[in-house]
Amino acid sequence: MLLAVHCAAAMLAPPLVRRVGRNAFLLLAPVPAAAAVWALPPWLHGAAPRAETLPWIPALQLDLALRADPLAWMMALIVGGVGALIVAYCARYFTGSEPGLPAFAGEFIAFAAVMLGLVLADDLILLYVFWELTTVFSYLLIGYDAERSTARRAATQAIVITTSGGLAMLVGLLILGGTAGTYRLSELLERPPEGTAVSVALVLVLAGALSKSAIVPFGLWLPAAMAAPTPVSALLHAAAMVKAGVYLVARLSPAFSGAAVWRPAVLVLGTAAMVLAGWRALRETDLKLLLAYGTVSQLGFMTVLLGEGGRVAALAGFTILLAHALFKAALFLVVGIIDRCTGTRDLRELNGLARTAPWLCAVAIAAAASMAGIPATLGFAGKEAAYEAFIGGRPVLLGFLVLGSAFTAAYSLRFVWGAFAGVGEPTPATRPGPLFLLPPALLAAGGVVLGLLASLMDAPLSREAAPFPGGPYDYHLAPWHGLGEALQLTALSLGVGALLFLAGRSVARLQRQLTLFEPETVYRRAMQGLNDFALQVTGFVQRGSLPGYLVVILLTAVSLTGVVLLVESPWPTPAAWHLWDGLPQVAAAVLTVAAAAAAVRARARAQTVVIAGASGYGVAVLFALQGAPDLALTQILMETASLIVFVLVLRGLPEDFPRTAPSFRRRLHVTVGALTGLLAATVTLLAVQARDAPPISTGYPDAALDAGGTNVVAMVLVDIRAWDTLGESAVVALAALGVTSMIYARRRVAPPPRAADAGAGTAMWAVPGMSSLGRDGPSPPTGPGERRWLAAGRTLAAERRLIVMEVVARITFHTVLLFSLYLLFTAHSAPGGGFVGGIVAGLALAIRYLAGGPFELAEAAPVKVGLLLGLGVTITSGTAFGGLVWGDAILESAAWDLHLPLLGHLHVTTSLLFDVGVYLIVLGLILDILNALGAEVDRQAAA
Repeated sequence: MLLAVHCAAAMLAPPLVRRVGRNAFLLLAPVPAAAAVWALPPWLHGAAPRAETLPWIPALQLDLALRADPLAWMMALIVGGVGALIVAYCARYFTGSEPGLPAFAGEFIAFAAVMLGLVLADDLILLYVFWELTTVFSYLLIGYDAERSTARRAATQAIVITTSGGLAMLVGLLILGGTAGTYRLSELLERPPEGTAVSVALVLVLAGALSKSAIVPFGLWLPAAMAAPTPVSALLHAAAMVKAGVYLVARLSPAFSGAAVWRPAVLVLGTAAMVLAGWRALRETDLKLLLAYGTVSQLGFMTVLLGEGGRVAALAGFTILLAHALFKAALFLVVGIIDRCTGTRDLRELNGLARTAPWLCAVAIAAAASMAGIPATLGFAGKEAAYEAFIGGRPVLLGFLVLGSAFTAAYSLRFVWGAFAGVGEPTPATRPGPLFLLPPALLAAGGVVLGLLASLMDAPLSREAAPFPGGPYDYHLAPWHGLGEALQLTALSLGVGALLFLAGRSVARLQRQLTLFEPETVYRRAMQGLNDFALQVTGFVQRGSLPGYLVVILLTAVSLTGVVLLVESPWPTPAAWHLWDGLPQVAAAVLTVAAAAAAVRARARAQTVVIAGASGYGVAVLFALQGAPDLALTQILMETASLIVFVLVLRGLPEDFPRTAPSFRRRLHVTVGALTGLLAATVTLLAVQARDAPPISTGYPDAALDAGGTNVVAMVLVDIRAWDTLGESAVVALAALGVTSMIYARRRVAPPPRAADAGAGTAMWAVPGMSSLGRDGPSPPTGPGERRWLAAGRTLAAERRLIVMEVVARITFHTVLLFSLYLLFTAHSAPGGGFVGGIVAGLALAIRYLAGGPFELAEAAPVKVGLLLGLGVTITSGTAFGGLVWGDAILESAAWDLHLPLLGHLHVTTSLLFDVGVYLIVLGLILDILNALGAEVDRQAAA
């Protein structure tokens, strides 16, 4: 329900912002707040995990499986609670006239929805879907100001890096699910699989998790993402998106921390990110970049704690995860206020804001204190627990944790001092309003209050750490543990941080001397190198020879499949082979093979096309003899349509094939063709003999009768396997829109004008030998004794007109169209269907075009191709979703029996409407081909 409410709010957000303005964010804030209200009671009181499953794609055993446990509740609390305050903050951060604000509002709420779905997902595939949706919405939000090149580059950089990691993670999740025998995350963690495949899977999953959380070596994108508006940085880069990788590490660590590849990867890369990013933050002068590098450093800190696998370390990691969401979101919002009130966020230009904005300074100090780990804050409680987890073991790692904390303390001081301290005239600034200041104030106060109430936080956070290995332990969160080693290490990190801050100029100078590369430079050079490599590979393999490409593809197929056949030897006994049922089949097969052989030996292009078509008609005869009239009809029509297409293309090509030189190429082509045909025949025969279970198709006739039809083939296409037909229809529509444009590599031109509108401009549609209006003048007008057979026949030159063809077109056009409709409407009980009917209607248009030229085609079909394709796709898709109206699932069909006057009994099904959409799509495709390969070739020839 929460996800549905979020999705509904995301759809309503754009019109709401257009109507109400920026105050619409105040009306949207309760939506994420509802998630926090829902998650808080069970998280605090330790309720039992809750699960809910809804069917998604049952045939693939995919469900919308959601599960809430202590970790999911805390993440929902962070995303919802922090998200609600940030949404409310947007009401004062943006101006009322901000361009693109309605779309931003919808994307912002949608991101909160998919992040909530990610932390609640209990199915690996569903988790990946939400994972990639966070990537997509982060791309849109980071690139909010699309007019700025920096925003576009930052968005592209983020999506490239995180999507690359996400694809690797998908492979890892599939391996994990396949090895474990389940894709339920909860079941996988209860019975974790082992083995080499699991180790490979964990490396791939870690690649996705670490790229999302910007851990080394994937941390290049997060600093650049600061080009996003400040609310985006506060939500995505403090409380939500970057936490997704840490969340996944925390989820998997209890089950897989003992794997050989887990701890080395997590500890080394997490430590590197913590130290390197913390060191880099000490030289940044842009407040958002300072916080960005600090975020990477703290994400590395959390990755180390949650990936180490110990229970105390996990307790510390979860504490810092919660504290970080509070103080880092607060600091980002403070930066947004500074930017809006002063016009800058550069430390070198800010001075003395503590005097002009004391409340803002107090909020920043409270948040920065928690970030640095000052006592009485939640950040201090988490860092004390972190030190306690490593005291007595792993001193090197403990030293790096102290060093990373020292860097955190240093840039925390640098943030507060640089923005708010200073002598002299303070930076001019407007005073922020109470609603602008309230969200960061609540977040910063939360970090302090929860620090003072750390003992109360111990129970819910300990429940999150309970799945981690290790026996009972005595450590518990508290605001004060006395003067122990952990406190001494805290004091040490704070002291070193203060020294680094005081030596800021020397540190910055040293950094400039030691810096070997900039993140942006690394990314730019990596992408440039990838582009150069792609160009080299393309230049090597894409030589522009279509026969060469075909030879490589076919040889690869023959080699790989042939090796498998020889090694596996899946040969049945000769007695099991059934080659024919009678002599008519043998005769048809012999003629088909003879036609194919003759096509190979033909020298002229037209001869080859006609003879190859004869081979196809032979296959149609075999279908008919085998008792498959639907397949035979479809094969005949496809061969006829293909023949017309070839004729249209061959008009612009030489009559004969060029001789293949040297001669061995021709022999190579013949050999490859023969091997491919032999392989196809062998695989077909083996596939027929390979069945070891009863065919599912035996139930199709009864299923067709239940649906009110007797044509099994048509019923399979529009009822039983309607998903396939829907997808194929979409492919046909895309092919119509794309393939012809690729042929000409230019923008599609308008179809020829109708003959009635033809004027001086129609010369562009003439072909050599074809007269046109406004060029050589039209054909002589029809006299009293001459009949006008076609509407546009007069646009052809007299010597080009074939009266017999015109008469045939006049007589057969409407008959063929009616026959196409007959095939469409009788498909449930006789051979036919939308696909076949569409081809027949297209052939009727082809007859008109061949008889009268492009003007006649415009007369025969005065409709735009896009209208036919769009209407067809709309009808098929609408019928598909209509299944939810008259049934329980998408593409579920319904039937009604009507008794109409004169017509009598009428059996109507929704599948017929689906077939109508297919009919229009196929008709649109053929009309597009006639326009592109026919009328457009005529136009180019005339030009």
